[in-house]
Amino acid sequence: MALLADVEFAIHASNAELARRARVSEPTVTRFSRSVGCRGVRDLKVRLAQAMAVGRIYLELPPHVGTDLARPALWRSVFQEIRRAIAAAEEGLRREDIERAAEAISRCSKLAAFGVGGGSTLAAMEVQNRFFRLGIAVSHTSDPILMRMIAATFGRGDVVVAISTTGMANEVIEAAGIAKQYGALVVAITRPQSRLASLADIALGVHVPEAPDALKPTASRYALLAAIDLLAASTAYCKPLEAQTRMRRIKYELLKGTEGNSNGPLGD
Repeated sequence: MALLADVEFAIHASNAELARRARVSEPTVTRFSRSVGCRGVRDLKVRLAQAMAVGRIYLELPPHVGTDLARPALWRSVFQEIRRAIAAAEEGLRREDIERAAEAISRCSKLAAFGVGGGSTLAAMEVQNRFFRLGIAVSHTSDPILMRMIAATFGRGDVVVAISTTGMANEVIEAAGIAKQYGALVVAITRPQSRLASLADIALGVHVPEAPDALKPTASRYALLAAIDLLAASTAYCKPLEAQTRMRRIKYELLKGTEGNSNGPLGD
């Protein structure tokens, strides 16, 4: 417990200092190191330093865990992080970039969304969910091989939406690069000044710093979804009559023969 209470101290402290902090003898510190699979105290410190590389939030429990304050604190924190993510998207996105991307998508022959990992995969799926309603031939994939294959079929008049919260996903970067090589326009929803942002023709900058709590889902996906909603709405406004006609047809078919509400969402 003394090690985990202050990992940074444990990494840099001498054996004697560790023993005093833990209120044990120095030989006990050595025996403990071996009992957890280390060759000695020095090896234990090396492994602690390696563990620290993933970040303190993955080693130290958040405040209030195990107390009566945990649940209300968690409730507030989850919603605060969601609001913070959406605010970050609103602040980081530039209107001229959204409008350029929307104009290109409204005129494209084909649209594909690429993303790997948790949040980016979900966002890529949402691109298809939003844009097929506008009559755009859209697909999504998170499979690295399929991304490369689809990218190789794209050319002038086609658009790829490449999504990565870090901008460092090699699979997405490579597939976007292939599509661009053959003349497709690449729109990236990603961290500003990242590798993917540098590759893109239009970079929609979104960055949400990691929350200091490893037990909560990351809220960055809300920023991605906000960017996609804004892009989809802007694309619809590029061709409002056509978009509205398609939405009306979808709504009619959903309501036909059911007890659906005309004021309800477009889909379940």
